[in-house]
Amino acid sequence: MSARPYEDHGAGDRAADPTAAPAALGLGLLAAGGWLLTTARPWRGPGHPLTLALGWTASGALLLCGLLLVARCVRAVHAGHPGETPEADEADEAHC
Repeated sequence: MSARPYEDHGAGDRAADPTAAPAALGLGLLAAGGWLLTTARPWRGPGHPLTLALGWTASGALLLCGLLLVARCVRAVHAGHPGETPEADEADEAHC
């Protein structure tokens, strides 16, 4: 864990966060995929197999794309800074 204080990223500046739009898109895709999955339920009534297959395929694709977008955003937010390594943290602690 880093001993550095919280860095100010400009709380009022929405353009400072490049992961906001992809994360929102990913959550939207997850919602659309979940909605489509609930509308393409085979136990709801007899349906044509091709219609069910297309609905489930589209739903699965939306869910997968949404999950990948959200996962990339989470990794980007929780990743360390580019110059930050565990060795650098240990060196900082040794100097204290």
